[in-house]
Amino acid sequence: MTARRERELPLLSTLKLTMNKKAKILVVDDEAVIRVSLHEWLTDAGYQVFTAGNGSQALEIIQKEELRIVIADLVMPGMDGIELMKKSKELSPNIEVVIITAYGSIPTAITAMREGAYDYIEKPFCPERVELLIEKLVEHQELIEENLSLHQKLDDRYRFENIITKSSRMQQVIEVIKVVAKSNATVLITGETGTGKELVARAIHSQSHRCGKPFVAVSCAALPESLLESELFGHEKGSFTGAYTQKKGKFEVANRGTLFLDEIGEMSANIQVHLLRVLEEKEFTRVGGNEPIKVDVRVISATNRDAKEIVGNGQFREDLYYRLNVVNIELPPLRERREDIPLLAQHFLKKFALENQKEITGFSPEATDYLLRYEWPGNVRELENAIERAVILTQNPFIEVADLPQQNLPPARPISPERNLKRVEKNHIQNVLTEAGGNYTKAARILGITRMTLYNKARAYRLGVKKIDKS
Repeated sequence: MTARRERELPLLSTLKLTMNKKAKILVVDDEAVIRVSLHEWLTDAGYQVFTAGNGSQALEIIQKEELRIVIADLVMPGMDGIELMKKSKELSPNIEVVIITAYGSIPTAITAMREGAYDYIEKPFCPERVELLIEKLVEHQELIEENLSLHQKLDDRYRFENIITKSSRMQQVIEVIKVVAKSNATVLITGETGTGKELVARAIHSQSHRCGKPFVAVSCAALPESLLESELFGHEKGSFTGAYTQKKGKFEVANRGTLFLDEIGEMSANIQVHLLRVLEEKEFTRVGGNEPIKVDVRVISATNRDAKEIVGNGQFREDLYYRLNVVNIELPPLRERREDIPLLAQHFLKKFALENQKEITGFSPEATDYLLRYEWPGNVRELENAIERAVILTQNPFIEVADLPQQNLPPARPISPERNLKRVEKNHIQNVLTEAGGNYTKAARILGITRMTLYNKARAYRLGVKKIDKS
């Protein structure tokens, strides 16, 4: 044994122990030579391998061991591969099954995939083909586990009053919410459309001493001036055509609670005057009424416009602006807190999968990359709509790029090669392969790694090598 090989042994042992913990494989075939060959190949690759000569023996092992993968011959005496697959999944739904098939049975193997098999191996097969397929399958299972783990991470660390975030900027917003909620101060929430302004307003209300009282939301952009005035302050019977009964306004309904005024930049000058009076005097009169009505209401307002700009150009009263803007909370757009995108996407996926009764585990790596690179001009609301659409349209257990709205993505941001560790490794491997004339055995020896590790890295970095050198 060479000195280098001796140095590798502790590392290889650790690697195999880790893989053994991750993947137990059962090989089921009535031909002993196939069982022995697969057992040797997969054991050498670091997996813990069990073997069975028929379906009944296989089911006994499945009941005893926490298996992740079953490799089963399609045609066996007694129980065939498809029947074994169905019974295996009944015992352990998370098991993935790979079918071994002869050339003439490929149509049947494809049928098996439609019924739940992960893939098939065609006889005769080589060790590299088997290893690569199992490696791909293990990566697939790890992706499922990662997505399930992400589901579980949506706990108190990342969730505050329905605000899901791990962004440092949003954590600062949450700290402001906690402090300002204890007061009665008016709050102005600013930010682009779809950033979650009403969600923040509700969080303030739920953290305040008013939490047991009404939270009432009004969109100032949704109603014309005459209707908005009645909506906010109510009206008396007969005060205008169609006023057949007395109506309480939102200020009365929200008494001792919180009134959220969204899109205040769209409010007319007349309504602004009435609103200023309520904030200063804590009273108002209904449309067509004479008696002042006292109220105790906390006002939280929001706008997606530049508040100082609309004050400066005369569209909004300066005195009202300062009354509303005792505390300002500015929400960052989603593109400035991209670390929240996977968390939010997973949250929406879980929500809409449940609503549509679909079993969708998560996102493919390509879909995750798409979500992270897109600019999301509509912010969280646009992301939510995109995930809902994807859940409805997809026929896969994962959301793929094709399921998402097709948008033009910006190019990947360039990173200087000397600062990118993966780029350094990729270039080094390419240089060594070139130096070795494409000989994997020689290149692996120079790099101090196994040939299979070298091949896997070359495949991951897309170095353009299509087969393993056999020398």
